[in-house]
Amino acid sequence: MKMLTKISGALLASFLLLSCNQKNKENTEASNEVLLLENVRLIDGNGGNPIENTKILVKNGKITQIGNDISDKDAQTVDLKGKTIIPALISAHSHIGTLKGTTTKPENYTEENILSQLKKYQDYGVLNVMVMGTDRPLLFESGLRDRSAKGEIEGARIHSAGYGFGVANGAPPLDFAMDKVFRPTSVAQIPSEMDSLAKGSPEVVKIWVDDFNGKYNIKIKPEIYKAIIEEAHKRNLRVAAHVYYLSDLKKLVADGIDIIGHSIRSEVIDDTTLAQMKAKGIVYIPTLSLDEFAFIYAKKPEWINDPFFKNSLEPGVYEMITSKKYQNDLKNSPNFTKNMKAFEIAKQNLKKIFDAGILVAMGTDSGAMPLRAQGFSEHLELQLMTEAGLTPLQALTVATKNSAKALKIDKDFGTLEAGKTADFIVVDGNPAKSIKDTRKIVSVYKAGKKVK
Repeated sequence: MKMLTKISGALLASFLLLSCNQKNKENTEASNEVLLLENVRLIDGNGGNPIENTKILVKNGKITQIGNDISDKDAQTVDLKGKTIIPALISAHSHIGTLKGTTTKPENYTEENILSQLKKYQDYGVLNVMVMGTDRPLLFESGLRDRSAKGEIEGARIHSAGYGFGVANGAPPLDFAMDKVFRPTSVAQIPSEMDSLAKGSPEVVKIWVDDFNGKYNIKIKPEIYKAIIEEAHKRNLRVAAHVYYLSDLKKLVADGIDIIGHSIRSEVIDDTTLAQMKAKGIVYIPTLSLDEFAFIYAKKPEWINDPFFKNSLEPGVYEMITSKKYQNDLKNSPNFTKNMKAFEIAKQNLKKIFDAGILVAMGTDSGAMPLRAQGFSEHLELQLMTEAGLTPLQALTVATKNSAKALKIDKDFGTLEAGKTADFIVVDGNPAKSIKDTRKIVSVYKAGKKVK
């Protein structure tokens, strides 16, 4: 019996190893495929008008040629019959793993949950996501982040800001699975905490400089976040700030912040501050969808019953947000009117910032709460950017080329041109005319492999 158990165990181990090797082999083989896409309307992410009736040749997961005079006897030819190809979307501000169902808890953070959410982003054509400060040790200790970067797992590629910095008894809320966030009470604590964070090789450092609509009577002190910025810069790490108030923005700009992770919603930004932001090369991530989600469910938006939205939700969320109790509670919230006003200010500030020549990247804060649906939020963000005054092509450039620049991955991602990774979405319609056509997804390609 013992011998049989040993043999069974050995067979199981061999099967698992074979399965693992086969999975890696499949990933490798996918990159060797040759693909010729014909009759394409191409929006390449650079901001120019669509290129009509063109061809795209993909080899080894990269775009090798774009144009009409292309042929390759080894290529699998796909006739797209005039459908549009756009670059895969890139979110510079998202969250994964802690959301499950209608809850946001530390125990939700499992490999299974993370993989499921990365796959969801992929299904919606979002193939790179920056997780802004809410990751947990599992991501690094399991090698999941590294496997994602190498393309060894399905779904969006993970970029990480590690654990982030907040304030004790203040933002970010502990009940949003934020128990791993550093909360220094003195400048002296910061070097060792930054060393601890740096061991995980984050791409950005996140700080929360906000009182969450007056929920907290304390915010991180300027001397603390100034020291965080200085220590991060010593280690060649950029710092992204969760910020709401113009007064905080001005101090952060003076202290060397690199990325503004949310819209300024307290008032319209003055021209002097805009000039300083531009001179310092600060990146701005407006997250307009976050602000609309703060009140829109009380108004029954036109997309509320759209399968494109409903399929992006965690189990139980649709029932929650469409219940009369939830909608009435939202309408009767003391912040309801304030949130609507903040949203309008956010849109004004996006337009001013974009027109000032400051780099605007797309982010949504999706996955931080049940209301902020992963995948759908990114397409809604495109729509809201056009409502703020950007053209559809400008919004698409923000969500692709600019976001790649913001994450410093623009060498390989963000635009569709020779030498770049073949990450793209095939859609019906023409998003250059109607931005909502990005939701008409026909297929998604990751590194030249069809994944949806």
